[in-house]
Amino acid sequence: MEAAGSAVLVSPEAAVSSAFEVAGAVKNVAIVGFGTVGRSVAKILCGDSGSSLRLTHVINRNVERKRVDWAPADVVWSDDFNAALAPDIDIVVELIGGLHPAKELVQSALHAGKSVVTANKQLIATYGPELFERARTAGLTIAYGASVCGGMPVLPALGAGLGGDRIVEIKGILNGTCNYILSRVENEGISFADALAGAQALGYAESDPTDDVEGLDARAKLVILVRTALRREVNVSDIPARGIGGVQPVDFVYAKRIGCTIRQISRAKSDGQAVAAWVQPALVRLSSAAGTLQGSRNVVVTTGEFGGDNVFSGFGAGGDPTAVAVVSDLVAIANGGSRLTINDQVQQAKVAPDYHSAFYVRFVIDDQPGILAALATVFARHGINIDSVLQERGFERKQLPFVITLERCANSQLHAALKEIATLQHLVEKPLALPILD
Repeated sequence: MEAAGSAVLVSPEAAVSSAFEVAGAVKNVAIVGFGTVGRSVAKILCGDSGSSLRLTHVINRNVERKRVDWAPADVVWSDDFNAALAPDIDIVVELIGGLHPAKELVQSALHAGKSVVTANKQLIATYGPELFERARTAGLTIAYGASVCGGMPVLPALGAGLGGDRIVEIKGILNGTCNYILSRVENEGISFADALAGAQALGYAESDPTDDVEGLDARAKLVILVRTALRREVNVSDIPARGIGGVQPVDFVYAKRIGCTIRQISRAKSDGQAVAAWVQPALVRLSSAAGTLQGSRNVVVTTGEFGGDNVFSGFGAGGDPTAVAVVSDLVAIANGGSRLTINDQVQQAKVAPDYHSAFYVRFVIDDQPGILAALATVFARHGINIDSVLQERGFERKQLPFVITLERCANSQLHAALKEIATLQHLVEKPLALPILD
């Protein structure tokens, strides 16, 4: 993922600089879900007396413990989700997350004649087409600019700003938690488990980090990006997702030897009538947009048939950046439109079962004569050429890590070869195979 020549770098502050320049009648807003993002949205809405957006309702389970003293005295606080359907509410902000009861809430809001703003990536990835059709039929809007990369206005840029181009590929780092964890493993040489514990202590990772570290969070975001950028509708469950738990400090040592580092990458590319898409850890060049990214930041690189590459980078999570995207969507609806415009018809597509790449394969063996020859024989039998063999000094022969890099081949070829290699003696652990991105 090389840094593009025509880069677009957008900050949360720039995105909200004109947030309250809203024309027309005052729009009443109900926030459903008063967590970190909900509080930040409320602070923005309550912070400008000249705004044409007015916070009227805050709805949350056990809402009494959520009350704040800085909200206007006339705000209604309720633990009944049906309160969001009150006649005087114009726009419902859904921030409860998950699929249920979020789906039912959005459906009820649309039925009651209210537009909806949501940051719920799982909801939009799974039920987006159904909900969009309901909104279209009712003449209402569902705005979801905050569902991918928080305060980075990627979706509006893809839907409207780059709407005249034909995007053929999109790739990037869509999960800040994984990037934080891998950055620490890389820079401090600590284990995945220790880096994850640190992320949880700082609030970057949940107590159950499965969605983040197993790629499920990034996969949902990729589905939305595929819909917006590639104009294709794919099923969430059809996109393969792999976790980052198998990446060890030694992998960064070997990756650096070939000018790379390791990041959790989400990638989708038009492949005729299908879409080649996956989420997994991969080797990226140290000089690339993804390779230079540290900490909890996100990056998205789009490749257009006519416009070439564009890069979006910034903080993709957190209360304030995500709230900026939510309020920007509210502003757009209040102005009679939406930040996200898709001009072309979105077509249903299948996820291509295979892709081609160069590969990095790390083995850990009980070193014995003939092992390298045996591996080379298996790879040759499957039509795979070896590019290089890397072995660092200083490791015990009983648990010796070494790396074979492979020339470009099909993912299916590699997995067939690794299935045969798994039967060989002297393997201490399952090999780690990662694509190497150009």
